Amino acid sequence: MPTRLYPLLNTIHDPADLRKLPRTQLRALSDELRAFLLESVAKTGGHLSSNLGTVELTVALHYVYDTPRDRVVWDVGHQTYPHKILTGRSARMGSLRQLGGISGFPQRSESEYDTFGTAHSSTSISAALGMAQAARIQGQDRHCIAVIGDGAMTAGMAFEALNNGGVSDCNLLVILNDNDMSISPPVGALNRYFAQLLTGRFYTTAKNVGKTVLKGAPPLFELAKRLEEHAKGMVVPATLFEKFGFNYVGPIDGHDLESLIPTLENIRELKGPQFLHVVTKKGKGYKQAELDPVAYHGPGKFDPAVGLQPSAQPGKKTFTQVFGDWLCDMAEQDERLIGITPAMREGSGMVEFERRYPDRYFDVGIAEQHAVTFAAGLAAEGLKPVVAIYSTFLQRAYDQLIHDVAIQNLPVVFALDRAGLVGADGATHAGAYDIAFLRCIPNVSLACPADENECRQLLSTAFEQDHPVAVRYPRGAGAGVAVQESLDGLPFGKGELRRQGRGIAILAFGTLLYPALEVAQAINATVVNMRWAKPLDEALLLQVARTHQAIVTLEEGCIPGGAGSAVSEALQVAGVNVPVLHLGLPDKFIEHGDPVRLLALQGLDAAGIQASIERRFGALLPKEIAPAL
Repeated sequence: MPTRLYPLLNTIHDPADLRKLPRTQLRALSDELRAFLLESVAKTGGHLSSNLGTVELTVALHYVYDTPRDRVVWDVGHQTYPHKILTGRSARMGSLRQLGGISGFPQRSESEYDTFGTAHSSTSISAALGMAQAARIQGQDRHCIAVIGDGAMTAGMAFEALNNGGVSDCNLLVILNDNDMSISPPVGALNRYFAQLLTGRFYTTAKNVGKTVLKGAPPLFELAKRLEEHAKGMVVPATLFEKFGFNYVGPIDGHDLESLIPTLENIRELKGPQFLHVVTKKGKGYKQAELDPVAYHGPGKFDPAVGLQPSAQPGKKTFTQVFGDWLCDMAEQDERLIGITPAMREGSGMVEFERRYPDRYFDVGIAEQHAVTFAAGLAAEGLKPVVAIYSTFLQRAYDQLIHDVAIQNLPVVFALDRAGLVGADGATHAGAYDIAFLRCIPNVSLACPADENECRQLLSTAFEQDHPVAVRYPRGAGAGVAVQESLDGLPFGKGELRRQGRGIAILAFGTLLYPALEVAQAINATVVNMRWAKPLDEALLLQVARTHQAIVTLEEGCIPGGAGSAVSEALQVAGVNVPVLHLGLPDKFIEHGDPVRLLALQGLDAAGIQASIERRFGALLPKEIAPAL
């Protein structure tokens, strides 16, 4: 970090250094922190808008509270880059979200200041409440703070925690970071409520009358100005949070350190559950991000002086784009189609669908459980809902998937984006478990397209069924296969023989078909594109098993309980005894890094696949084979 550009920030190695600064220097420090943050993220890529919006709040929290003794839990955690910089990790920001580098989210193993690992939303209040109760039970006098965004506050788990926390006698502070933005634009009645608090006539009138009356008495006016932010909670109507049992303070300007710090100091002296409502602006301080916080939510590398620029060449179509196009085309053909997303409109490729079919588009907010049961209700009335959801987020609605969809055998299509490894977001966002947790549920089918065109075809096949079907596909682009314009599907539950070889048969589930074909060319193996993890094409499987000496299963999902397990189970039931090698993701969490490199480290690139086959079945291979790729 250049000393000339960041003279104050260079003196901060941990929050203890921050607390030594006079309060008059905190504004300048915040400006340096914001500039350094922008410079860093522009070089590495990562979450930007949310972090620019929490600079002053982060400074104030570490200035007022004795961290890490006092616990701060950041909801989701994609807004913690300022926190990481102030807690001794500024020199490592160049490694952000890279293999071996620091995480883009809080990680307990990374720093004692990361008191709780987060990456999925709406967990912070529960975790902080648990910590506060632990402090009370152990007789420790510490403060526990949860920082949660207005988007995350819409999830049921947040309200479950509020309901529990409001009747507790421990020292818990919930800070609502209200930036009128989650990832996609905010939705729902609660967001409207926040807006009414900020723009309500009673609050606005009271504030303006106070200023008018006191302006003739400068000392009193100045006092009122200083107290104004503290008094806001007194002039708005009784709030929802007070009904939960919290002492509500706010809303206050989350970028005004002269309001934030005294408010936090006052709250620090109070006992029991407290609720502070701060208003911030996503992208604060960088005009382009302020104007388009969605585009700058998670940008790649860019030049801050220029901003994000469209790619000179469009490149290959991503699986997400294939899904978005299919959704619009199928909706045009079938008016029963309803599109549902839990607050991931952009990430799931539904922007165009919302524009063209607003009456059939539903963003239900960060509420995955509700999204699935809402879809079940639609399906029960004869409609055809498509739930566009990341694989990792479907985990949050597992009970609803079983109880409300599968048991009733309702025709809901689940478009599972981000299946397999996702790269920079790491273990919390990897779609490693969907094959294992879906294939064990009765009535549920699961398709694994190998490329972009198969993705479109299998989505059509899924939509044609009268029971729940999931289609899993990875982040980014695939092999670059041209995508058909028609909505023709593929045979349900059927795979295909892609290459005839001898001795060894590789059964590929999903996009690993292409490295499998590369390996097969080198070792003269048979390759089967299985397409379906459930139901398995057992006829094709048994045909291959009876004509080969060994089988290799290949999937970008966890090995325990995965598609390979399904193959072994089917062979055992059929009484076919053939050795099987399962290749996939190991029984461990895989952290952030370049996805191509991560796959190679798990032995799931062509070279790794061939090496694994040679180690296990070397005696079955031709005497002269191509060297490992």
